[in-house]
Amino acid sequence: MDFALTDEQQMVREMARRFAEAEIKPKAAELDATHAHPAAIVRELGELKMLGIAVPEEYGGGGMDYVSYVLALIEVSKACASTGVIMSVNNSLYCFPVMAYGTHEQKKKYLEPCASGEKLGCYGLTEAGAGSDPSAMLTTAVRDGDQWIINGEKKFITNGNVASYCVLAAVTDKGKGYKGISTFVADLEDTPGFKVGRVEEKLGILASGTAELVFEDARLPADALLGQEGEGFKQMLSTLDGGRIGIASQAIGIGRAVLEESLAYARTREQFNKPISSFQAIQWKLADMATELDAAELLTLRAAWLEDHHMPYEKEAAMAKMFASDITMRASIEGVQILGGYGYSREYPMERHMRDAKICQIYEGTNEIMRLVVARNLLKGK
Repeated sequence: MDFALTDEQQMVREMARRFAEAEIKPKAAELDATHAHPAAIVRELGELKMLGIAVPEEYGGGGMDYVSYVLALIEVSKACASTGVIMSVNNSLYCFPVMAYGTHEQKKKYLEPCASGEKLGCYGLTEAGAGSDPSAMLTTAVRDGDQWIINGEKKFITNGNVASYCVLAAVTDKGKGYKGISTFVADLEDTPGFKVGRVEEKLGILASGTAELVFEDARLPADALLGQEGEGFKQMLSTLDGGRIGIASQAIGIGRAVLEESLAYARTREQFNKPISSFQAIQWKLADMATELDAAELLTLRAAWLEDHHMPYEKEAAMAKMFASDITMRASIEGVQILGGYGYSREYPMERHMRDAKICQIYEGTNEIMRLVVARNLLKGK
């Protein structure tokens, strides 16, 4: 087995690390405090081809692989989890389905602006009554001549308040259940009947906007249909598999920040006339963090490698997302404990990491659903 990175992958990781340390990390606390969308940082990520890493250069992307995507996203998320999820959604949930299922014309029109970083994309799937069960969605798309009329509301949409484009799931045939779901790609800046609804107040990832998308007799052109009618559920499943690799990477980045800050504090904080790093209780916490983070990263790189080689990776992506988010949540709690009162104070970033970590266990499929996905694959013998 070869665990070595290619020269290109090493270059991508180093570039992302340098940029994150110099340009993102110093601003992360302020972004969290002000809930401000990091527009300038996102523009620079676009210039570095970080918003369409695996998109071919022909369509404005970086023309790299998904292993490179994981490496870069870990570094960005380590500096700022909010920026990490903005990057993840644009890459995994918007660019991927347009690249995988769009026509050449759709890719030029809808993919290129977001892969190049000129615009941002989002993914309109979740609804108030349709989260883990997307077949319960109520948003409809009805054909009207050379247009589609969209009615419905999407909930908890990352980038929804700042996105210019959206991959949107809607029911085109109510009688077919999940087989009646289709996917569309919309230019939100040019869709009559669309508006941004409520922007959520959240526990964490506060510089990442989470919004309602409201469609009231909104009209999309006929060529907004992505792939064939009725293929939306199948497209959704493959899109979410890739999205879970992104969230696993985000979680690992948060965990790496927790470990780094825990180590630094443990080396300098003294109790009983010696650094707390000399106490076995602290050492074991640090050892568990490091071991579990390495395991999570290996799981995630495996899933990305399988995606790069066009091999099945549904189970591996679910494993990576589930494990990475669970161990990062655990690490962040221990990180707060190591810092004691300072860990609970906003004087240090540890409390932000704990707030940011929690969502990784929830979005892109809750970890309960991830366990069902893994078990389903095991029981099918895959």
